[in-house]
Amino acid sequence: MSWESTQHYYTVMNRIVSDRMGRHNSLESIIYSVNFERILDFVDRGEWDPVGEIIASLAKKLQTAGADILILASNAIHKVFARVEAAVEIPVIHIVDPTAEAIQNAGIGKIGLLGTQVTMQESFYKDRLQDRYGIETIIPEEKDREAIHKIIFEELTVGKIHDASRQKLMAIVEKLAKRGAGGVILGCTELTLLIGQKTAAVPFFDTTDLHAKAAVELAIS
Repeated sequence: MSWESTQHYYTVMNRIVSDRMGRHNSLESIIYSVNFERILDFVDRGEWDPVGEIIASLAKKLQTAGADILILASNAIHKVFARVEAAVEIPVIHIVDPTAEAIQNAGIGKIGLLGTQVTMQESFYKDRLQDRYGIETIIPEEKDREAIHKIIFEELTVGKIHDASRQKLMAIVEKLAKRGAGGVILGCTELTLLIGQKTAAVPFFDTTDLHAKAAVELAIS
């Protein structure tokens, strides 16, 4: 929902197309850049019906404009995925699916999840991982969840990158690894702006990269 992660999606997808097809090939895309503030007001109050109505309406506009495939460039907004998918006739790629496939391919059965409070605490994300892919999810303890949420909304979504926050997130990753997580999902599309694999105790599964790649692969096919 933030333009910070939207531009990252756009860059990733175009680089994949360029690498795959060469020359001057680039992604043909239609982006509906949402005013995050009006969505956030509803989310903060836990009012998801109007969020679903807004996003479904925007999905219809993109379909009418000629889109053949749709992605929601946000993990938390997948809470209203079913409503969006029902509103259009084109394929909508759920962000959990390519992520889960990558986790399965790595032979991991228990995964840590980082994201916003909605993504970490509510069941829509973890249930899809468990029910469709048999992957168990663990989340950080309450104080760490609050710290992650604060980093996302007070820093990353407004373009602020702080090394202290990076170190804090890496410490949380280490805690999840000690609790048995074989890997960690970067379950907020802004998190990839702050932390990468490097010296992490376990492998990261970057939902932005995996989602973007899945969209491009389907588009090319």
